[in-house]
Amino acid sequence: MHLAVLLENMRREGFEMQVSQPEVIIKEIDGKKSEPYEELVVDVPMESSGAVIEKIGKRRGLLKDMQEKEGIARIIFDIPTRGLLGYRGEFVIDTKGEGIMSSRVTGFREYAGVISKREYGSMSSMISGKAVAFALANLQERGILYIGHGTEVYEGMVIGNVLKGEEMSVNPIKGKQLTNMRASGTDDAIVLKPAFTLSIERGLEVMSNDEYLEITPLSVRLRKKYLTELDRVKAQRDK
Repeated sequence: MHLAVLLENMRREGFEMQVSQPEVIIKEIDGKKSEPYEELVVDVPMESSGAVIEKIGKRRGLLKDMQEKEGIARIIFDIPTRGLLGYRGEFVIDTKGEGIMSSRVTGFREYAGVISKREYGSMSSMISGKAVAFALANLQERGILYIGHGTEVYEGMVIGNVLKGEEMSVNPIKGKQLTNMRASGTDDAIVLKPAFTLSIERGLEVMSNDEYLEITPLSVRLRKKYLTELDRVKAQRDK
C-alpha cells in the first residue's frame, strides 16, 4: 500500500517508471537462510473464514489462534512477509469487503521455501497495433482481460491473465476475415465483458516475477521483462 502511494505521487508529478515485483530482504542468520515474518490478525465473517484460512495456508501462513464472537472470527497467523505481499486484493474479494486485516513484523525466521501466489498465467500480445473487439471476444473466454476495444498494444505487453495457469502469446488486433459468403451466426453482436482496469496497487498484486509494471502519467500497464517470445524462451533456458 505504501509503495503504491509513493508511485502514484511520482506519476502525478510527471515521472515515468517501470517497477518489478516487490521483494523482501533475505539474510543469513547462524548459517541459515532467513526471511522476515509478520503476525497477521484478521477479523472476518464466519462464512468467509474458510476461504481466508485456505488462501493464507497456501502462502505458508501458520494458524496460531482463532476465536468467534457474534458471527465474526478473529484469526491470528504467523506468515512470511513474502506470502503477505499482494494478498490484500484477494482478501477484499474473499470477504466481500467485510474483512479487516492488520499485521506487524515479528522478526527473521528460517526461510519458508517456495510460495506459490498465482494460480493463473499471463496473456501477452505477440504484435503491436490497436486491439479489436473481434479478437478480444475470443480471448475473454480464456481469462480476464486488462484492455478493451481500441487500446493500443505492443509486443510483450500483458493484456490479461489465463485462468488455467499457462502462459499465452496472443494476437489482439486480428479482425474478422471478410469474404463474400454469409453463414448463420456471422453477424451476431460482439459482447465484451468489462475490462479489469489496472491501477498501481492492482498491478503490483497481479504482476508475475518475469514482468514489469509500467507507470506513466497517462497509463498503467503490465509488460514482460523480455518483450519477444524468443527472448523469453532464451531467458528461461539460461536459468
